[in-house]
Amino acid sequence: MFRAGHNKRKTDTRHMITGILKETGNENRVPMLPGEAAILKKMGVEVLVESHAGEKAYASDKDFENAGAVIAGRDKIIASADMLLTVNPPLADDMASFRPEQVILTVLNPVENSFWLEKARLKGLTVMALDLIPRTTRAQAMDILSSMATVSGYKAVLDAASLLPRFFPMFMSAAGTIKPSRVLILGAGVAGLQALAISRKLGAVVEVFDVRSAVKEEVKSLGGKFIEVEGASEDSAAGGYAVEQSEEFLQRQKAKIAESIAKADIVITTAQIPGKKAPVLISEEMIKAMRNGSVIIDLAAATGGNTPLTKNNEIIYYNGVTIVGNSSLQSTLPSDASKMYGKNVYNFLQLIINKEGNINLNWEDDLVKGSCITHNGEIVHERLK
Repeated sequence: MFRAGHNKRKTDTRHMITGILKETGNENRVPMLPGEAAILKKMGVEVLVESHAGEKAYASDKDFENAGAVIAGRDKIIASADMLLTVNPPLADDMASFRPEQVILTVLNPVENSFWLEKARLKGLTVMALDLIPRTTRAQAMDILSSMATVSGYKAVLDAASLLPRFFPMFMSAAGTIKPSRVLILGAGVAGLQALAISRKLGAVVEVFDVRSAVKEEVKSLGGKFIEVEGASEDSAAGGYAVEQSEEFLQRQKAKIAESIAKADIVITTAQIPGKKAPVLISEEMIKAMRNGSVIIDLAAATGGNTPLTKNNEIIYYNGVTIVGNSSLQSTLPSDASKMYGKNVYNFLQLIINKEGNINLNWEDDLVKGSCITHNGEIVHERLK
């Protein structure tokens, strides 16, 4: 049930089959909830769901069945599906069961999953990376990175507040005055701005650093103080992402961050560069200068982290500072995170499923082309070639 744009479609009267696989490990999300599965069914797509796939996101097998989906085993789904939906790349053990030309929609994270990607290429899979969809106005409704960053930015502040041995807001009582906590946020993307908004609602004083001057007004409008370092390189073609900076700028940046971090109770770091290791913005010396009991939440942990001490999915205690490396905070709010993720997936599927309910990859569509990583045994993504 697969065809690339402009190729003649195979004659086949059965409906295209989409499979929803259960995530493994500590992942609690599901790539699509019953509501979106029901909409796919109305589009003429058969939906197979692995048993208990939605359990951790509070969606039962019965909920999926009521939406018109069929509950099946993992092996049957992989053997039958024309397209597979996942949150994270499927297990490497599944690779032998896949068929050439099967389409996999997932959050790839190519830096972390380069070995898996090479195996997928050799297998002849068509891998669509939902985290590499070009960030254009038309793509906003399917921007999974922004949706999940909203969740992680929110949760980062709540986790930091639970770990900090001090209050967030200012308190005045007969026992004296408690000063408000100071929060430093590195990176004013979606996660950073969400963290700013929640920190302010909890009563903290917030400073925000970003190399992109365009976000200054957004930071100020949410009640944060923007830390500006002159001479940053910006690239309009980077799709709103930060880009690599000159050594001279990095030195000025380091001095500014060191000045603010020494006063901070909480630091939330979100800085990442697509396809590369996360920049190290906080040195070991800066951490030593922080107050005892301070907390760092590093959301860039999966790509190396913004501190040299960060370890993904671990909490490190160093010189009185708690360093939390967690790039999957969105998994800790699985119900709403899955709802947002599934809606983004459905919006993307409308680009690649035709009126007959079959896959049609139109390579002239910049969003389809920009998110496709492997096809016909080749790496086709320009940035990853």
